[in-house]
Amino acid sequence: MTVGSSSVLVAGGTGYIGSFTTLALLEAGYKVVIIDSLYNSNEEVLNRIELLSGKRPLFYKGDITDEAALDKVFSENPDIDNVIHFAALKAVGESAEIPLEYYRVNVEGSIKLMRSMKKHNVTNIVFSSSATVYGDATRVPNMIPIPEHCPIGPTNTYGRTKSTVEAIITDFIEAERNNAAKKGEDGSKWNGALLRYFNPAGAHPSGIMGENPLGVPYNLLPLLAQVAVGKREKLMVFGDDYKSKDGTAIRDYIHVLDLAKGHLVALNYLRENAPGVKAWNLGSGRGSTVFDMIKAFSTSVGRDLPYQVVARRQGDVLDLTANPSLANKELQWKTELTLEDACEDLWRWTKNNPEGYLQQPPKEFVDKVLAERKQ
Repeated sequence: MTVGSSSVLVAGGTGYIGSFTTLALLEAGYKVVIIDSLYNSNEEVLNRIELLSGKRPLFYKGDITDEAALDKVFSENPDIDNVIHFAALKAVGESAEIPLEYYRVNVEGSIKLMRSMKKHNVTNIVFSSSATVYGDATRVPNMIPIPEHCPIGPTNTYGRTKSTVEAIITDFIEAERNNAAKKGEDGSKWNGALLRYFNPAGAHPSGIMGENPLGVPYNLLPLLAQVAVGKREKLMVFGDDYKSKDGTAIRDYIHVLDLAKGHLVALNYLRENAPGVKAWNLGSGRGSTVFDMIKAFSTSVGRDLPYQVVARRQGDVLDLTANPSLANKELQWKTELTLEDACEDLWRWTKNNPEGYLQQPPKEFVDKVLAERKQ
């Protein structure tokens, strides 16, 4: 497999996980083209990717729901033969308030992306799915930690959009393989990876690239980071009446660098093994309660952070801990960074870049990166 001639379209590539995956792809020798609407991200991330990798991805400002914009990208970059698809609205709470918008962007946008892929004969798709597709896995005996064969049963709109797109990708890839077989052609070039990930966390250890949520972040660690820099008064803890050691919900946190590497190895697996459609959990296999997280991040910051317990949120479940053994075995992938690493890296990023990508990173951080690149 030669990477050099291979080009990847990263839909949603300026977002949090998309930008880190772009960095991993460039460092592995792939060419990268990004399409992103910048709805919840900032073009400045392209400069940070270039600073860290020495390479700049090609960027198109465009929306996943605009099929003509997608066609233009594929037409102008005929060497694209893979897609990694992150472009989506992603907040569980918000999805309950504006469900039609979530279906329009996440489901309709994915259909348009696949239609455009088919037109331009782009045959591999890696999909950014979510552990929310499993819903409350405690409803089924012996499903914690959660394996890929756990029945799908999302409990919120966001999760339902993800499980719907998983089904569409499965039907699409299988149909293309069957259509090729009917013509006496080899359909094995059509492949899809459904990456169900648990809770991404952390930032780049250089301190110049991290999560940059516009408006209110919806994830625990970025919210805690905003408390730590004084942008918000306290963290809201949703429910302390769960059946866990301290009453708070259990989640599996995965460092964003490990998660990005998961996309790279999944893409390589599709290209080398042509498995059709496969689902893999990307998680650490370690569950942490909300109070565990507050403690770990407070340790990184060096002081206790204030929080208030409020009622549970609609659609939240007790335990989302991954069983990542399939990805460990088939992809030869496992998490290498700890929860503590994620907290340290996130705090370094937030403390030194309180305005995220709306400010320049500290000069000494940039100088250090440039010095390391020259070595």
